[in-house]
Amino acid sequence: MSIPKPLYADYIQQRIRTVPDWPQPGVQFRDITPLLQDPKTFRLLVDTFVHRYMDMQIDLVAGVDARGFILGSVVAYELNLGFVPIRKKGKLPYLTEAEEYELEYGSATVEIHADACKPGDRVLLVDDLVATGGTMIAAARLLQRLGATVVEAAAIVDLPELGGSRLITGQGIELYTICDFAGH
Repeated sequence: MSIPKPLYADYIQQRIRTVPDWPQPGVQFRDITPLLQDPKTFRLLVDTFVHRYMDMQIDLVAGVDARGFILGSVVAYELNLGFVPIRKKGKLPYLTEAEEYELEYGSATVEIHADACKPGDRVLLVDDLVATGGTMIAAARLLQRLGATVVEAAAIVDLPELGGSRLITGQGIELYTICDFAGH
């Protein structure tokens, strides 16, 4: 099932800066910092997610290191929910669960505190962008390993040509994004 894009998706997309050849030649980096810097756009962005999830009986919001922390924590606050950080390896100070995943140019690991959620918790998983899908899938696996249900994964941007959104939904995880960019 295709989820319709909000009417203001174009407005939000126009405020995402494209930085060519960063972090390496050939990459078109989609920079969300202009969205965050403009109070009107930031509020619209947050409200888009809050209105989508306010009636979904969610227990926690989990955000993926690092830009998923920005959006996820604000959405959690607005929904009056707790926030769970899913961090890069070695950044959490307590007992952790880890999940390794493949990147375009190698592998990486994300971690979650072992007590971050409990069996039966319904969790919204948030990041800024879906590219290859590896980070989002690894984060979902961590939550599921702790017994949580990932109600939906959400991001501002989808880069559909990189195949991540297809991989995420192929894992049985519902995915919502506001806008997408053709190309990398």
